[in-house]
Amino acid sequence: MTFQPVVPLSGYAGWLFLERTADQQRATFNESPSITRLTDTFRERIGDIRTAEDLVKDRELLEVALGAFGLDDDINNTFFIKKILEEGSIGTDALANKLSDSRYADFSEAFGFGDFDIPRTALSFFADEIIDRYEAKQFEQAVGEQDNDMRLALNLGPALNDVLDGTSTNNGQWYSMMGNEPLRSMFETALGFSSSFAAIDIDQQLEQFQARAEATFGTDQLSDLASPENQEKMIRLFMLRSEISDSSATSGASIALSLLQQI
Repeated sequence: MTFQPVVPLSGYAGWLFLERTADQQRATFNESPSITRLTDTFRERIGDIRTAEDLVKDRELLEVALGAFGLDDDINNTFFIKKILEEGSIGTDALANKLSDSRYADFSEAFGFGDFDIPRTALSFFADEIIDRYEAKQFEQAVGEQDNDMRLALNLGPALNDVLDGTSTNNGQWYSMMGNEPLRSMFETALGFSSSFAAIDIDQQLEQFQARAEATFGTDQLSDLASPENQEKMIRLFMLRSEISDSSATSGASIALSLLQQI
């Protein structure tokens, strides 16, 4: 039986509770039999995997590999995943680089099947690297089953790190953020954009994201938003604005609006 994370409150108060207890809850969650069975198997067998075809043929390994990047729903799309992995992430024509969701490029880059003669699965630390990501993502998902806002907040730091590691230019980092659906969702809410914002021209979206970040955080550099202080402010804004948009909790929204005006 998998340990279910405890999230007794919603909104920013719930986040503060989760933040205080996350390390202990993660440790307990990671010891769940359903998690350890897969992670032990991954650690034991991934070093023998040398091709994308080898990986997609082993469902248990593929489950951990995809789960580490939040791509669990692609477990049955083996032809698509094989192509993503085989084409790598370096070439501009690689399928992973043509997709709007930047998680596929991160996934392909992490395994290196299409980028190097010897894939990264041969590295001694590779299993632990992917398992750490897998455990974190599965914990996020378990939290999200109770409160999806909490899941998005937990995802902020790791997702920002992936974006910043993937490209060096500020505009490129913003575009990558915009292509990461969970991360983008958090930014849109925290910065006060409406649901129709995604329909406008992509370059205009970039300009507005940067302008709103400058007004809110005093910088339009995405790398600056990765600081602990700015991440905490981002999460607070996200939680409060999300609560305000919840029309079913009028009194809670009133309190959230009052707090938001103080930021």
